[in-house]
Amino acid sequence: MGDQLARGEELENKAEKKLSSWGLFGSKYEDAADLFDKAANCFKLAKSWDKAGSTYVKLANCHLKLESKHEAAQAYVDAAHCYKKTATKEAISCLRQAVNMFCDIGRLSMAARYYKEIAELYESEQNIEQAIDYYEKASDFFQNEEVSTSANQCKQKVAQFAAQIEQYQKAIEIYEEIARHSLTNNLLKYGVKGHLLNAGICQLCKGDFVAITNALERYQELDPTFSGTREYRLLADIASAIDEEDVTKFTDVVKEFDSMTPLDSWKTTLLLRVKEKLKAKELEEEELT
Repeated sequence: MGDQLARGEELENKAEKKLSSWGLFGSKYEDAADLFDKAANCFKLAKSWDKAGSTYVKLANCHLKLESKHEAAQAYVDAAHCYKKTATKEAISCLRQAVNMFCDIGRLSMAARYYKEIAELYESEQNIEQAIDYYEKASDFFQNEEVSTSANQCKQKVAQFAAQIEQYQKAIEIYEEIARHSLTNNLLKYGVKGHLLNAGICQLCKGDFVAITNALERYQELDPTFSGTREYRLLADIASAIDEEDVTKFTDVVKEFDSMTPLDSWKTTLLLRVKEKLKAKELEEEELT
């Protein structure tokens, strides 16, 4: 590894010298680019990720001088993938540069892919607002390129995080839209009840009994088979428990569903919020009597 590090530094120095020397404009940058590329590979082999990242950025600058935007964008992506291991902020910055260049040259599917990667990095940092922003951008770009599966994956992430930060209406609209879209596709039809369940749980979090009842009626109109599912029964029974302000009934209904179809942590978190509101109401009633 020490050998690779030394070799990388030697190649990087050669590239720097090449840039500061006299020579034909194009060939100078071409030669330097070749040396930076080799140097970055050596740094990667030495697992010196910061050095590899910064060298790929130098490579990107050479490609920009040569007006090779596609190669420059790819070098920024390579830089980002090195920085991902050590410096998330730098990785995001490099991916943004890459996305701007891919947009400039009309490679929108590549831009979408790296918008999604930026979103994932923000997600890993627990920066939910920025993750939402970039998943939305990725979704729009995937949609424009008619890559609807990836667009829907990104939309679901937006809905998931929106609900987490209590933007329930936004989450509801996305889940309902995905459900409507899925009904028109035989391969996606099986997932409709799951999307409607997610939308329904977000409705429950809003705590408006009339809105929940209306939503359940709407979902039956949207998909006549929904009323025969356990997902529908769960939502209807919880709505009834809320109307009756019965915490025990709520707990039993959720437990029964969970014993057959284990609830993921997202659903559990939201249903706990509903339960806490219900408990608070029950206490309020007790205090009044």
